[in-house]
Amino acid sequence: MAERRRVLVVGGTGYLGQHLLQGLAGALLYDLAFTHNRPIPPPDLVAAVSPVIPFRVDLRTGDGFDAISSSFGQPDVVVNCAALSVPRACEMDPAAAVSINVPSSLVNWLSSFNNSNSLLVHLSTDQVYEGVKSFYKEEDEAVPVNMYGKTKLAAEQHIIAQCSNYAILRSSIIYGPQTISPVEKSLPIQWIDSVLNKQGHEVEFFHDEFRCPVYVKDMVDVIMAATKKWISGCLFLHLAI
Repeated sequence: MAERRRVLVVGGTGYLGQHLLQGLAGALLYDLAFTHNRPIPPPDLVAAVSPVIPFRVDLRTGDGFDAISSSFGQPDVVVNCAALSVPRACEMDPAAAVSINVPSSLVNWLSSFNNSNSLLVHLSTDQVYEGVKSFYKEEDEAVPVNMYGKTKLAAEQHIIAQCSNYAILRSSIIYGPQTISPVEKSLPIQWIDSVLNKQGHEVEFFHDEFRCPVYVKDMVDVIMAATKKWISGCLFLHLAI
């Protein structure tokens, strides 16, 4: 029997977070917990991935992490899916974008354990790049041109400076089916389908971008592979950029 690992999904009610919880629950190898910022966790999500422990956490202040320590203990793996990921929202409220997207409170909490060797899997973005060419490589210089990209690059730098056991995964547009508990954020395939079905409605799509959309289930597979293999050290990986 493989040893069960405690996995905490930070931002478990978001798009990737919900799909990841489904994948982890189906593997039957993990003790699961997730964080949420809603007043209550989505009942349909909790029912679908049970047994799971939801925790309300404010990433800006760190309120709620102590409850995880008391009830769940030190996780073996933490997957940080939480982010203020709408570029327009980041531009409108840069302070909120920094406080949520740079996981200072999460990193501080992990470092509070005596044996702080938890694996931190952090989700980043292709928007850390300037976008002047296609097919960026991990070693290319990151020059973000919007606030979302700037905060995600700052998050990477913070993790690299403060953590010794991490995997930073950069992805482009994530697409796939709707989640168990529908998310408010506009999803690429669903949005395209809705606008194309509006007869007589003209829509302008971009024509000058090279993007590499990645299927959400493939993202889940990569993250789960990292948790099973137990990465010890530092990993920096592009997932379809």
